[in-house]
Amino acid sequence: MTINLIAEALVACLLVATIITCFVLSRRIERLKADEAGMRQMVGALITATDNAERAIGSLKHTLGDCDRTLDERLRTAERYAADLAAQVEAGHAVMDRITQIVAAANRIGRPVAEPAPAAEHSSVSRLDDAAKSAAAIRNRAARRLEENAA
Repeated sequence: MTINLIAEALVACLLVATIITCFVLSRRIERLKADEAGMRQMVGALITATDNAERAIGSLKHTLGDCDRTLDERLRTAERYAADLAAQVEAGHAVMDRITQIVAAANRIGRPVAEPAPAAEHSSVSRLDDAAKSAAAIRNRAARRLEENAA
């Protein structure tokens, strides 16, 4: 009988150990399920953030395309202005060459080139001064227009 009693006590101890182990495992499973729900929320937030980032990248690409087109347009305009300015400078050089030829021809003939009177010299200086002021005003107006267009 003692052996039966020892065997039953041993079985009872094993049953208590099994119950305790099942209780501990049950708690762990509950924690894993709670972690799973948290992970699902985190994955959902990550997917939302990824979608937002993709939309933002698309918007940035569109904006970059607009900026590229605007810059290209302005570069073409600047190139046209540069070409016009170069043509005007070339025309100015041609006029200066003609004036030089006229003065050289007059010197060869022996006729002195008439010097302008002091009043005429003063008026030509004032005309040059007026032209410089006008050119500065035009340049300032063009700069303001470019800044307004840039804004």
